[in-house]
Amino acid sequence: MNKKDTIMKTRKLGNLEVSAIGMGCMGFTHAYGEGPEEKEGIRLVHFAFERGCNFFDTAEMYGYFNNEEFVGKALKELPREQIVISTKFWPEKLPGHTFEEDKLSETGIRKSLEGQLRRLQTDYIDIYTEHQMRDGNEEEVAFVMGKLIKEGKIRAWGQSSPTAEQIRKAHAVTPIAAIQSEYSMMARQWEKDVLPLCRELGIGYVAFSPMANGFLSGKYNAQSEFKGNDLRTVITRFDKENMQKNQPLLDLIHRYAAEKYCTPGQIALAWDLMAYESLVPIPGMRREERIIENLGAADVVLTQDEYKALTAELDKLEVYGDRSGLTNLASVPKSTKKDTSNIHAK
Repeated sequence: MNKKDTIMKTRKLGNLEVSAIGMGCMGFTHAYGEGPEEKEGIRLVHFAFERGCNFFDTAEMYGYFNNEEFVGKALKELPREQIVISTKFWPEKLPGHTFEEDKLSETGIRKSLEGQLRRLQTDYIDIYTEHQMRDGNEEEVAFVMGKLIKEGKIRAWGQSSPTAEQIRKAHAVTPIAAIQSEYSMMARQWEKDVLPLCRELGIGYVAFSPMANGFLSGKYNAQSEFKGNDLRTVITRFDKENMQKNQPLLDLIHRYAAEKYCTPGQIALAWDLMAYESLVPIPGMRREERIIENLGAADVVLTQDEYKALTAELDKLEVYGDRSGLTNLASVPKSTKKDTSNIHAK
């Protein structure tokens, strides 16, 4: 299977060239309620590839390995040299890890990687990311990443949700290709230090939840219902009261969408793209129309004046709710009853 004649803009994460919009694959197996059947999910991954998306993100934590298994099945029929696989290793042992070594020891990392390579049906990972940082061992992990790069088991590495200090410590040992953290109009805390540091050091930035778990798509309101293992049952920005209070934000996005003849979700993604030339959003997309819409955001151009004006208006708005309340829901397979006592998600 090869890409059709769709032209997708690209960006650089370290030395890797990726589509300007990537695909976050977590939702195919869990976290946002019932997803598509496996066969349909695979078809949608292929559909995204045909439309120019070559960057696919997963993690061993998602569904305790089953998301990686899905992604491996979905990508095995695609030309390996044309796709960029991003996955993450959790700093602590997960159910199914039987080795005795510390998870972030060299032996622990190598054993985790072996399992991930097997599930993803590949012999190397393009971007291998430490998922949710454990403080105090940045240099040791970075040293192991350098060895894995030299051995060809990974092409590049990254950190997820690190502090600026953690980035500096690790990057000095083995240069980081990309930081993966939340970033959207509703989550801008990284603008203070992490994004500027990425610019300074030439590190890419992978933005998860770029549409604030779908809120910025404008498709939900205070009457929307979320059930089962849908992580929006515990994300406070989806509390009915907060959704009503955040209506001015949606009104602002709708106004810009009308002016640019695009959707509110495309405005949210286009705004993200303007933040940094090496920032790549990875929205989830589980229907054809969402894939077309989200990938199409790469062609929605905000001028510098429009971006500055929109950002100035965002600065005036108070955002109600965040990801608090979310701990481990995204790790629960869709067939498993939700247990909010041990929930974690990106």
